[in-house]
Amino acid sequence: MPGTGVFKAFDLRRLRLLILLLFIALAVPTGALIWQAFGQLKWEAFYQHRGLAEELTARIDADLGERIRATEARSFDDFSFLVLSGDPAANFLQRSPLSEYPVPQDLPGVIGYFQVDADGSFRTPLLPPAGAAADKLGILPEELEQRRILASEIHRVLADNRLVRDVADASEVILDTGRRDETEVESAPESVAVAAESERQVAKRKDGYSQQVFDRLNSPVQAPAAGAMSNAVAESDTREPAAGYGKVADLKLDQSLQKKSESLERKSSFDDDFPSREIHAAGAESPAVVRSRRLEESVLPGASALPQSQKPEAASEVAGMASANEALVTTFASEIDPYEFSLLESGHLVLFRKVWRNGERLIQGLLIDSDTFLSQAVESEFRTASLSDMSDLVIGYQDDVMRVVRGTESGTYPVNPAELQGTLLYQRPLSAPLDGLELIFSINRLPAGPGAEVLRWTTVIIAIVFVAGFYLVYRLGVGQLRLARQQQDFVSAVSHELKTPLTSIRMYGEMLTQGWVSEDKRRQYYEYIQDESERLSRLISNVLQLAKITRSEARPELKQRNVGELMSQIESKVGAQVQRAGFSLRLLKNPVDDQALVMIDDDSFAQIMINLVDNAIKFSKNAENKSIDIGCNRAGDDSVVFTVRDYGPGIARGQLKKIFELFYRAESELTRETVGTGIGLAIVHQLATRMQGKVDVLNKDPGAEFRLQLP
Repeated sequence: MPGTGVFKAFDLRRLRLLILLLFIALAVPTGALIWQAFGQLKWEAFYQHRGLAEELTARIDADLGERIRATEARSFDDFSFLVLSGDPAANFLQRSPLSEYPVPQDLPGVIGYFQVDADGSFRTPLLPPAGAAADKLGILPEELEQRRILASEIHRVLADNRLVRDVADASEVILDTGRRDETEVESAPESVAVAAESERQVAKRKDGYSQQVFDRLNSPVQAPAAGAMSNAVAESDTREPAAGYGKVADLKLDQSLQKKSESLERKSSFDDDFPSREIHAAGAESPAVVRSRRLEESVLPGASALPQSQKPEAASEVAGMASANEALVTTFASEIDPYEFSLLESGHLVLFRKVWRNGERLIQGLLIDSDTFLSQAVESEFRTASLSDMSDLVIGYQDDVMRVVRGTESGTYPVNPAELQGTLLYQRPLSAPLDGLELIFSINRLPAGPGAEVLRWTTVIIAIVFVAGFYLVYRLGVGQLRLARQQQDFVSAVSHELKTPLTSIRMYGEMLTQGWVSEDKRRQYYEYIQDESERLSRLISNVLQLAKITRSEARPELKQRNVGELMSQIESKVGAQVQRAGFSLRLLKNPVDDQALVMIDDDSFAQIMINLVDNAIKFSKNAENKSIDIGCNRAGDDSVVFTVRDYGPGIARGQLKKIFELFYRAESELTRETVGTGIGLAIVHQLATRMQGKVDVLNKDPGAEFRLQLP
């Protein structure tokens, strides 16, 4: 057969090794290209979602920055309950905008506003001046009680964090509101809350308090110098982080894509000569509004309207003097620092600023509930963004993790940062004064890019083609190896089959020629010569027929033939062959079916029946019942079935489908006991197919039955 010569030098093991090497040689570069393509798509998807995270962070930062600027615009006097109206000469007091209840929400989660004097005294614009009639200031008793409770809560939180004197020292200042004589307090200005402290407060001042605790809120933790600070301040250095999730450094996030992004952006910034882009890519704070100390002038009402104990002490601070009947207007210059932001030990957030006035430093600020602040200012924005569908958000304060916001597909909250794993998407602190807060976006499942689905299906198709292709090549190679071995067996078989009859003919011919045979044996020897000649003729005919089929030269000429006539022809063609082999021939005919017509090629049909009978004789020569049955009957699908049955050992179940393969022999060429070349049944199958029929075999008890079905 063509192409089998290539495989003759291979055995099955070498063929497998060759195909495996070819598969690896093609699969490895193809896999590398696909991997590179997937990596590029992953990088593009990462960069796209990193842009979304950057945009979301900028939006949150801008919103909080606007709120911070509005809060910083609050004047010094706004932290008092009463302030002067727009015209100082009018000497008219009105309520501060920060005295409203509920508390104005300059920032989400604001609990209340406060002021801390140099000695740690606590003030809040929630409460009216000491001893003032609340109802005349527009505050109902129920609301006043709520204001007191809220003021006490603010004071308690600040005291617990050592930012003011403890509650025992300051409770009277907060809770004695409205106890003075109303006639005295109606004319008392709100400046009582911001003037120099009374002798009673001085007496209650503790030596242990230091306003420097505010300076330490955002300072690095370090050992204090001996005797340099109070015990309270020293204790504040060793506070435990309020966040319960651990450290940012404990997050097990893959930073490879983030580093690649920063590297590419830095390279782009160098190539384009834009150094500022490198700073932005590295996550540093973008240029913002310059925040510096500002000067503010505030006016107090006339001295005649003040109690004697609340009059200004420094004459240099008096802006003008009038006669005894005229109002005295006093102007104070205040230096106000920008706001600072810190996380307290209690978990609350504090936004505070330092104010220098009249030679003293005061602290003004607002106390913020951290859960509400983070939920409304950050988490709500994250939840409404498409980024939450595939990413998690970690909110960190300095080195601590404050909150972990899981995306919609990430499930429940982790127990600790060690359980939060994924790819770092974007990391950036907010702008000052919230620069202690840092937003860290991570992706557990990076969505596929626009071309990922096409690439995925392409990969599947390539994999199927590779596997199926190499499997088919392997099967083809195995088939060719088997065919090559079968051809070798065929050559050996044909040589044997040709040599045996020729030897017999030559031997009997010489004996007859030399006259070595008696008259009674002469006829028998002639019959031997005739049988061997017919056997040789059938062999040559099969080989020639195989050559024609291989070259597709055999073109059957189909004609209508009567079944009864065909059965008679079969008897005449194979009767002598069966009889000489010592078998008996039985024709099983149905007179009703004899009139049926079939489309056959005479030569092909005759060769099929001769080969089947010859095969039956060969494999049942040792059977007890030496009979060959040839039958014919009509099938239900308007076809005619011819049968050839022997009473031999039958065919092994695993060989029922293989015996019609070309060159296939059930026995080894070295141990076989039957003659034949392995092409007879293959020719039967080919000829039946060319006549639009089919042939198969069934095991009987005993023997085997071959069935030829023709239309």
